[in-house]
Amino acid sequence: MAASGTKGGSSGSPVIDWQGRAVALNAGSKSSSASAFFLPLERVVRALKFLQFRRDSFKNKWEAVTIPRGTLQMTFLHKGFDETRRLGLQSGTEQLVRHASPLGETGMLVVDSVVPGGPAHNHLEPGDVLVRLNGEVTTQFLKIETLLDDSVNQEVELQIERGGTPLTLNLTVQDLHSITPDYFLEISGAVIHPLSYQQARNFRFHCGLVYVAEPGYMLFRAGVPRHAIIKKFAGDEVSRLGDLISILSKLSRGARVPLEYLSYMDRHRRKSVLVTIDAHEWYTPPQIYTRDDSSGLWRAKSALPLESPLLSATVNHVEEGLANHKVSFDAVEDRLVEHIHQDINQDITDGVTSMETSCDQAADGPHSQDESDGGTKKHRVEEDLIEVNVVADCSLNEPREERLQNSSTLQEDASIDIQGAAPAANALVAERVIEPTLVMLEVHVPSSCMLDGVHSQHFFGTGVIIYHSQTMGLVVVDKNTVAISASDVTISFAAFPIEIPGEVVFLHPIHNYALVAYDPSALGAVGASVVCAAQLLPEPALRRGDSVYLVGLSRSLQATSRKSVVTNPCAAVNIGSADSPRYRAINMEVIELDTDFGSTFSGALTDEHGRVRAIWGSFSTQLKYGGSSSEDHQFVRGIPIYTISQILGKIISGANGPPLLINGVKRPMPLVRILEVELYPTLLSKARSFGLSNCWIEALIKKDPVRRQVLRIKGCLAGSKAENLLEQGDMVLAINKEPITCFRDIEDACQALDECDDNEGRLNMTIFRQGREVEVVVGTDVRNGNGTTRLINWCGSIVQDPHSAVRALGFLPKEGHGVYAVRWCHGSPAHRYGLYALQWIVEVNGKPTPDLDAFLNVTKELEHGQFVRVRTVYLNGKPRVLTLKQDLHYWPTWEVRFDLDTAIWRRQTIKALDTGSLSNTS
Repeated sequence: MAASGTKGGSSGSPVIDWQGRAVALNAGSKSSSASAFFLPLERVVRALKFLQFRRDSFKNKWEAVTIPRGTLQMTFLHKGFDETRRLGLQSGTEQLVRHASPLGETGMLVVDSVVPGGPAHNHLEPGDVLVRLNGEVTTQFLKIETLLDDSVNQEVELQIERGGTPLTLNLTVQDLHSITPDYFLEISGAVIHPLSYQQARNFRFHCGLVYVAEPGYMLFRAGVPRHAIIKKFAGDEVSRLGDLISILSKLSRGARVPLEYLSYMDRHRRKSVLVTIDAHEWYTPPQIYTRDDSSGLWRAKSALPLESPLLSATVNHVEEGLANHKVSFDAVEDRLVEHIHQDINQDITDGVTSMETSCDQAADGPHSQDESDGGTKKHRVEEDLIEVNVVADCSLNEPREERLQNSSTLQEDASIDIQGAAPAANALVAERVIEPTLVMLEVHVPSSCMLDGVHSQHFFGTGVIIYHSQTMGLVVVDKNTVAISASDVTISFAAFPIEIPGEVVFLHPIHNYALVAYDPSALGAVGASVVCAAQLLPEPALRRGDSVYLVGLSRSLQATSRKSVVTNPCAAVNIGSADSPRYRAINMEVIELDTDFGSTFSGALTDEHGRVRAIWGSFSTQLKYGGSSSEDHQFVRGIPIYTISQILGKIISGANGPPLLINGVKRPMPLVRILEVELYPTLLSKARSFGLSNCWIEALIKKDPVRRQVLRIKGCLAGSKAENLLEQGDMVLAINKEPITCFRDIEDACQALDECDDNEGRLNMTIFRQGREVEVVVGTDVRNGNGTTRLINWCGSIVQDPHSAVRALGFLPKEGHGVYAVRWCHGSPAHRYGLYALQWIVEVNGKPTPDLDAFLNVTKELEHGQFVRVRTVYLNGKPRVLTLKQDLHYWPTWEVRFDLDTAIWRRQTIKALDTGSLSNTS
């Protein structure tokens, strides 16, 4: 130690004496003082001599050099003579040591800890004072380290005193390299390897146990924390990594198996969880990475044999291992957390810019919850986020959709005796009717596929079954629970105690809801008879003052309800763009109540007979507090059922979109025709101030005497057909000579275009612009409900097509806008050289990249280790040129794409250094 006052960044620099000779290595310093700590060079010189000696024997290439290291798997501390006397050291022994030691010696070596299972275990104990080692008095670390390194696999003699009693022990020195793992298993982003000596000493476990260094995605879903020790998997004991690999080789995709683990914080009790093997190809198949000392690289090879079911594309949702093994579900039930949309961050997730996630704010474990996003710390969105309008007195003319099963006849006499399956006798009629249609959805987003600016990996929310037949079930849920299609969804039913997987089949491009499909056959005969679909009542529309029943699920899957009154059935949602653009509801009218259950409770709004009038869904927003500080918040509002009913009818009757495989049957999915502009309502009193004529004001009041508003254009989505025709501030007066007063009028006009084929999807719009009326013919856009279905990872940068939230900002680079960087991976070339998120890649080495296919064609030509010149454009339009060095060994180019024919997300390696070198994208 020295008072040199060295600062950060100087670690590793040499410490020299007055003659210029290096005498130490600067190893660290204390920031609160001038103290610095230097590493002596004796052991460094020893390692250097081994390298120099072997170098002379090499002919053509460098080969691995083994530097002998020995250990007894124990830790010594140097303590002063006054403390050793208190430990029982005899005075004669102290005098002997003082005389045999160099002048200035002030203490002796005392055993501090012993690793279980090591050479010193059951021989040495904490508090033992070392007197002699191989007959020589030893009081310094350097001397004992030198002897141990020179005595690997040999016996050494230790003379100690334990409480004043002399003891002589003979211990065999162990090779430190033998307990230092030089390989690890990578599976679903997890890093698993034998427990090293360093961590075994920290946690006081045996070396070589199966240790979870990073839980990745699959184990994170199950709740396995970092630093866990796996003890049992799929009913079989696991004592080494080979046991785990052998069990994995017998499992198939989608299998659910039990896992037992120990945590060093609670080492005396095993915890049991259920692990779901990835059904989709989010990550590479399990790989074993082995350190190659000759090249300095970690080389990967497949961990499983080619005939392993896990390497096949077949998805098996049968719970393997549960049929033959009794599983403790206590821990699983304990994991049923609060009914909230959780925001869970991990160190291992793909990085984003400071706008999304800061590396310093990563949670300590996979179950850490952002305080700003849970419980009482969630704030209700301020009233200025919702532009309040009055209700329209008009009827909705959507046709009522047919269902194969109607929930109006509740099956109360089902032959099953399950606690909680039947509603309480004194429950409200609406609650008893709607409870069999309610489900709880748990959604996980893999870190390798966090698309569209999604801000979390884990969500909870209540959904409502809107269709249930023998071949397909459909659940509607808000998009703050199911944000993107690249998700793993687990559905728990209120009417029957079972968990089954679900698949995202439809994401509405505008409205805040998604549809999730499930397989009714997975419920069994009894479950399928108890579960039923809700009866939807899209008309008449709710009015101000109507009584409704808010029904949802508690965390124990019990129905909770209350009677409320509609205070505003058509409040216009006005949510600003987040720092990192993600889905936000636009052009929507929602329902407000006088009382609810708080900002984290979702469910359904029903009438007194249990017929669903609206979905009580969660909306995500970001509140900004001056400067650059912002917080994610959520609020709940009612989503009218009419648009959900329309989409459901198209799915059942046969839509006009591309077919999607659902439960083994290809079903055409609906396409949605929309006017891609963002609108907001303005009171007619304000519109008059802008110069709107009395004639038009009277026409709009006649069309809607209650709302008394006109829609104005906030902006056009970049790349839409309306972009160059409509301008910000335009007032939409009429479409096809019919006055327009609300968002639904525009939706109805767009849908009417699908019924006639002679207009090429264009609207004849009457616009009030800068004091005069203008007739404009505006094209509409057709969108599907698949969401983003393709991503590419190049040099650790995850790119995709720009999603609608990005286009809603109103800008796309003229050079090309098909390659948008949405995230980046920690430790990647993109991280090192600054290719962060929220920008477009428009050129690579001077070659344009207008879309993902062109981008792949250009990057395929790049070689490993080649410096690449990349031209980017930020969201604000600022161009930038940077260079990065491609690393195809650890960061190959790969893509994940959704396959409509199989309904599976497929992963394909585009270019790698070799076939065995695949990336860990955690």
